[in-house]
Amino acid sequence: MKRIIVFDRAGEFAENKDVARDIRLQEIIPALTKNEEVVLDFERVGAATQSFIHALISDVIRIYGNDILERITFKSCNDTIRKIVNIVVDYMQDGIGFENDGDIG
Repeated sequence: MKRIIVFDRAGEFAENKDVARDIRLQEIIPALTKNEEVVLDFERVGAATQSFIHALISDVIRIYGNDILERITFKSCNDTIRKIVNIVVDYMQDGIGFENDGDIG
């Protein structure tokens, strides 16, 4: 399993699309290529822009298809981040379920 701590790369307000792209290209895609599970941990991230989340996961869904979301977990998402992830995922497919503990996927 590949755990990516978003705060360490993006800070409390995840807005930089270049950082999201780098996470996608350097960490998410290589892990998925190795058939690893990916955990995107949003602990301590207070907010994220839709463009950040889009840059983080849209190409992954486009490349691997909707089923790839079974191997990606969005952990420790507050309500704001959960809504943004859902908007992006809904844009890419029919939707995603949420766990009661703030985890997505």
